[in-house]
Amino acid sequence: MKKSIFEQKFSQMNLLIISLAPIVVIAFYIYFRDKYEKEPLGMLLLSLFAGGIITIPIVLIEMSFEKLNPFTDQIFSATYNAFIVAGLTEEMFKWIAIVLLIWKNKNFNERFDGIVYAVFVSLGFAMVENILYVFSNGFNTGLIRAFTAVPFHASCGIFMGFYFGIAKFDSSRKGYYLFLALFLPIIFHGIYDFFLMTKHQLYLLLWIPFYIFFILKAFRKLKKLSKLSVINTEIIDI
Repeated sequence: MKKSIFEQKFSQMNLLIISLAPIVVIAFYIYFRDKYEKEPLGMLLLSLFAGGIITIPIVLIEMSFEKLNPFTDQIFSATYNAFIVAGLTEEMFKWIAIVLLIWKNKNFNERFDGIVYAVFVSLGFAMVENILYVFSNGFNTGLIRAFTAVPFHASCGIFMGFYFGIAKFDSSRKGYYLFLALFLPIIFHGIYDFFLMTKHQLYLLLWIPFYIFFILKAFRKLKKLSKLSVINTEIIDI
């Protein structure tokens, strides 16, 4: 039986809510973990907007890269799609957005700010991606992504922001930490997608401990950097 206009709108509202709920929850959590000086609302919205906007070139480039995939073997094809198409493209554009919009901004004045802005950029991207996936595949997809893909994007943002924060206030090794801010999220993103894209039972099983490890590792880095103020000179291990 055909749904009424009211039922259709109600269904669409539910999809929008499940798409945005994990974004809002994580955004508020990160905001309140910033203990020393809250970032301006305008800068946070700009970061979200930037993360959303970069979805456009990312989608176009990913579509082009997918067509250039030279592999027919499932494992090699999954490796290419995971590390090059998804990991490299998405994390590089997030990294570029932070460099262009945040790196030299006066509000980036303590280490933890790196995490705040990187996570908000990541959440902006995750928000657009989530809406597209959920409206295409339904409520159950939104529920699954709320506990997997969205927290994962935020955790990549934590890793990226962690090293951006150190690079900002460690002039002697700035280039090294800026490199890690890009390289590590690409690698972790690639591993995450690789396990899923192979569609092989063994790799799907390996995905679970990897995901838990990565989320916990990101949380530890967030906790570590949240303890340090801009004037703290404590050495941070990798």
